[in-house]
Amino acid sequence: MLKIGVFGVGHLGKFHLNNWKNIEDVEIVGFYDPNDQAAAEVSEKYGLKRFHEAEELVALIDAADIVAPTTFHFDLCKLALKNGKHVFVEKPMADTMDQAREILQLVKESKVKFQVGHVERFNPAFLALKDARLNPMFIEVHRLAQFNPRGTEVSVILDLMIHDIDIILHLVKSDVKNIYASGVAVMTETPDIANVRIEFNNGCVANLTSSRISMKRMRKIRLFQKDAYIGIDFLEKKTEIIKLKSGEDDDKLFTFDIETPQGTKTLAIENPEIRDINAIEAELRAFRDSIVEDKRPPVNEIDGYIAMEVAHEILKKIASSQPSL
Repeated sequence: MLKIGVFGVGHLGKFHLNNWKNIEDVEIVGFYDPNDQAAAEVSEKYGLKRFHEAEELVALIDAADIVAPTTFHFDLCKLALKNGKHVFVEKPMADTMDQAREILQLVKESKVKFQVGHVERFNPAFLALKDARLNPMFIEVHRLAQFNPRGTEVSVILDLMIHDIDIILHLVKSDVKNIYASGVAVMTETPDIANVRIEFNNGCVANLTSSRISMKRMRKIRLFQKDAYIGIDFLEKKTEIIKLKSGEDDDKLFTFDIETPQGTKTLAIENPEIRDINAIEAELRAFRDSIVEDKRPPVNEIDGYIAMEVAHEILKKIASSQPSL
């Protein structure tokens, strides 16, 4: 039985508690949260023990699930890692790059499993493409959200865009060449809306727009590659592939002809099966499995670090583009 401690039981922390209860061979030892009101609600609803000191909970568990605000990630990760505990931490893994580098070293020294909560990797619309041959050369991303004070201790880059940064870095097998970025702080002291262009050494270009002051919600990625277009709607859980018909396997798909300067071409439209998957439960199960089966977590500390590195480079570019007062 894997003994889990949850650190932070706010909005997202409660989701984690609900999902841990559905996962076999896991025992929730208790939780740590300095907020008395939130702690009282969780103790009553879930019947779990509240620990007033993080150290007390760490001593009794095999793995820490850190769902506290970003500013607390480093201290809680450090405490768990120095005590040889496995760690799941929500994105971003730390508040600063210096903290992230220290976490990398601590993970290496402690030889434990470390997973970062980039939950979109487990979105069923994205998982539907696991067997597809993806080699995007142009990527367009829109992630728009209505304003919510929760999460605004960090910029929209580290709050929302980092999801898409992780997905893009996972898809594009190339190093970043150039980053261009602009952003505006509207409701908070950090950028609330941003537009970014990332150029990769292999020629791929990604344009990303993120906003947390939109009137509507949107979480879409469009991939363009030779002979194919792939659309992923993370919010509506839909995936579409439009490609040049390439073989007998495509005979089962809806096809139509188009005229091009090179002659008539046949397009096929594929809508991959979207499985009914709870993404949070799936990522927590993957974390459990990495510990029990002694294998690398699907979103490990290196993935989390690189996504953070690109995000902070974007923040530097935005800061340098601001006019001097």
